[in-house]
Amino acid sequence: MMFLLTLLLAAQIAPQSADLPNRQPQLATDGIRLALTYGAADRVFFAESKDAGKSWSKPVVVSSQGKLSLGLKRGPRIAMTPQAIVISAVVGKQGRGADGDLLAWRSTDGGKTWSAGRAINDVPSAAREGLHTMAAGGKGTLFAAWLDLRGKGTRLYGSTSSDGGATWSPNILVYESPSGSVCECCHPTAAIDAQGRIFVMFRNSFDGNRDMYLVRSDDGAKTFGPAAKLGAGTWKLNACPADGGALQVDRDGKPLSVWRREGEVFYSTGPDLEQRIGAGKHPILATTPRGPVLAWMEGKALKVRAPGQKDATTLDSEAAYPSMVTLPTGTVVLAWERGGTIVVKGLD
Repeated sequence: MMFLLTLLLAAQIAPQSADLPNRQPQLATDGIRLALTYGAADRVFFAESKDAGKSWSKPVVVSSQGKLSLGLKRGPRIAMTPQAIVISAVVGKQGRGADGDLLAWRSTDGGKTWSAGRAINDVPSAAREGLHTMAAGGKGTLFAAWLDLRGKGTRLYGSTSSDGGATWSPNILVYESPSGSVCECCHPTAAIDAQGRIFVMFRNSFDGNRDMYLVRSDDGAKTFGPAAKLGAGTWKLNACPADGGALQVDRDGKPLSVWRREGEVFYSTGPDLEQRIGAGKHPILATTPRGPVLAWMEGKALKVRAPGQKDATTLDSEAAYPSMVTLPTGTVVLAWERGGTIVVKGLD
């Protein structure tokens, strides 16, 4: 059966003032509630919805400590576990890449109150680039990965939590490029399947090329296997495109990814496989029983394509940095920036 795009009622979360725009929304769900985090100036916010995103609680300040990394996918991330809701972000005393630690805050009362931030990186300021990812898996497992600057060049490091973000494991090197550095300003993305396997996608910098790669851990992030290049083509580029794509795992444990090469968006189901989606950047995806829903930016227009659709639908002509999740009902919910306001809309 074709997946039909029916636009549901949109909700908006306005900024507290015109000079403090809401930015970088990220969504998560535990199957019952929708959770949202975003940044505004140096503050991290949380809100929840119990009606599939039609209405939202009054946003709560999670943190206002230090200088928050924000912009170009550097905003906060959110995950929900049986023990807690966890939000992560990079914060420093000086900010702007001069310093910064990846902090995790947790709430055990549904987001009403939040703990103090706990540093995930175990070398001070190693996460100062500000780009990171966080994913939740079965039995409350959390995995965070970030672009790390503890040594020469940029590497990919990670850490796990088995108690809902209360404590984090010693940092592990996920990947280092033979060329000396991974891509310096493209965010990584992580996903955990039902068996607990951890997948991490990142943009490499290897022999002058800036292509997407995928690594996997079968032992809870104690070790990671070799990195596999995604896509049949390659991108010769002596620069960073600041675009890390998105990664999900389907019900069969297959990693699905969407990413940009040059000015085009590609969808991939494994190494050397790619399907051109169209012109654009900052792509995301969500899995559904009928197949993946893909969304991306074409200029300032937010495009979305559902399974069975040949052509994309434009959701908003003035959007930026979308996020997307799937509810158990099959409804897909998107959030994005529009002129300092967070817009949330469901698709059925």
